[in-house]
Amino acid sequence: MSSKDSIAKTLTVATLLCVVCSVIVSTAAVLLKPAQIANKELDFKRNILSAAGLLDPASTVEKQFENIVVKMVDLETGKFSTAVSPDGYDQTKAAKEPSTSQPLPKSDDIAKIGRVEDYAKVYIAQTDSGKKIVVLPVRGYGLWGTLYGFLAVEGDMNTVVGLGFYDHKETPGLGGEVDNPRWKALWPGKKLFNPDGSIAIAVIKGSVDTSAKGSEHKVDGLSGATLTTKGVHNLIQFWLGEDGYGPFIANMKKGKA
Repeated sequence: MSSKDSIAKTLTVATLLCVVCSVIVSTAAVLLKPAQIANKELDFKRNILSAAGLLDPASTVEKQFENIVVKMVDLETGKFSTAVSPDGYDQTKAAKEPSTSQPLPKSDDIAKIGRVEDYAKVYIAQTDSGKKIVVLPVRGYGLWGTLYGFLAVEGDMNTVVGLGFYDHKETPGLGGEVDNPRWKALWPGKKLFNPDGSIAIAVIKGSVDTSAKGSEHKVDGLSGATLTTKGVHNLIQFWLGEDGYGPFIANMKKGKA
């Protein structure tokens, strides 16, 4: 057999092997996609329940989520809306589309998100004790990328129940400490607003002096992660403001949402 024949056979075998492997990988990706989507949705719901302090390991996420009411909010008017269905609505995707979002001037875009969606999903829960909890999706740029999470507040729209991020690119051990249960435990009970309605909550550099006046509005910064700390502070400030959930929060306080 000539060397040319040997090379031809080797190339043929290699090509066939590549084709077979490609078919296998493609088929696996197609077959696994529904499961991946389902798992992502389940994790999303788990993070909502966790931020609200309602996640119970003894029960399934789907069962617990049956107690959550999902509503759409028109961010401009701050009122509940039926103009858009929450079913299948992707808030992150909507924020990227010019037809379903608005550009933010740089001077107002402290969270560095570029655009804000016209409608947002909010998640409302009623606990066994009768307490209402409202979970608000939030996002903003940290050190390496956008942090996506949920801010949960009591029905007074002032008292924090919890804060959690389900997707971020922050450095493990530094900015990644946004996932640390000890840091997340600092948020419950904090107050978002001053008596006059102005935004008071702040993530500070260093530790909070709990004996000082106004400490109920302050949360410890993340050690060694100045830019992530600033990013979390800015995103909370943005979403509580006029371009975020500010109008909705005001309406909820008045019972007019």
